[in-house]
Amino acid sequence: MTRTIKIGTILIGGGHPVAVQSMCATKTTDYLATAKMCQHLYEHGAAVVRVAVDTPQDATALAKIRDLTDANLSVDLQENYRLAETVAPFVEKIRYNPGHLHHAEPNVSWTEKVRILVNIATRYDCALRIGVNCGSLDPAKKNDVAEFPPMVRSALEHADFLDSLKFDQYCVSLKGSDPFAVLDANRTFARLRPDVPLHLGVTEAGMPPEGIVKSRLALEPLLAEGIGDTIRVSLTVPNARKAEEIDAGREILRNVEMGTMISPDEWQSNRLNIISCPSCARVENEKFIELAEAVREATRFAAELPLTIAVMGCRVNGPGETDDADLGLWCGPSRVNLKRKETLLGSFSYDEIVPNLIEEIRKKL
Repeated sequence: MTRTIKIGTILIGGGHPVAVQSMCATKTTDYLATAKMCQHLYEHGAAVVRVAVDTPQDATALAKIRDLTDANLSVDLQENYRLAETVAPFVEKIRYNPGHLHHAEPNVSWTEKVRILVNIATRYDCALRIGVNCGSLDPAKKNDVAEFPPMVRSALEHADFLDSLKFDQYCVSLKGSDPFAVLDANRTFARLRPDVPLHLGVTEAGMPPEGIVKSRLALEPLLAEGIGDTIRVSLTVPNARKAEEIDAGREILRNVEMGTMISPDEWQSNRLNIISCPSCARVENEKFIELAEAVREATRFAAELPLTIAVMGCRVNGPGETDDADLGLWCGPSRVNLKRKETLLGSFSYDEIVPNLIEEIRKKL
């Protein structure tokens, strides 16, 4: 029984129904399109809709978006934690990533940055999410060997610090692209901090149906064990299909309720695995989604190869996820960086990248 936190018009934790979330994929500065998508997701059943804010221009647009939608809004700040002061009056929740707090103002400690966020959240009655992601971990923890995985240690450290500030309106997420790592991390955190509400999700799950399968592998066992208070299914889909994330979340909840959960045997980890980030406002070129689909089709010949390919659409988790993949495509506005682990193999246009990727795959056959 986790404690209850308030996110606008909904409550999570404390035995309340599990809330299904989604994220807006339009550019935040296009406030009319973003408000329209927020409202569409809200009317489709999203209890919370997340919006990315990276710049002052995004923050200005958010004030207009707030007037045009009924959705409970969560804002994702990434490195730009100081924008919280501007956006807090217009949102119900603020998500910060512990790993990204180290990029901006490195002379300011992470504890001071979090203290600022807590003060702002308290003043404007916002909930907080400590959003830990395996693709963007605190550099000091990424390679540190300890009793618990780096994701768990980061989440525990931040939860303890928020507790020390007497702030309890927060939840935690521990996300990654490996569903079994997500499963283990959330089980461990829930055992150590059973009072803290958990936001569940597999990030960079990829395109449906594979992305839904990966999400089910992690989320269904956790929910069946009573772990998890809100969920997000992250899918690489065009903007017009974004509501499929909500449908997939509802399907997962129904499966748990009916006892028709997926078996781990339905996922073969020793085969080709394509991970791709969900469509969101930070995607630098909308052709990224078409590219992800083209990669899936072009690589079917290698289906039995134990190979992970990451197709990442932005700078937020692109570097980390492509570093960890066997082959990575880190997509920019007009060029795509092709990588083998951390090694850059070349930069290609969107039209050139697939043949060059196939050439690299054939070297492994």
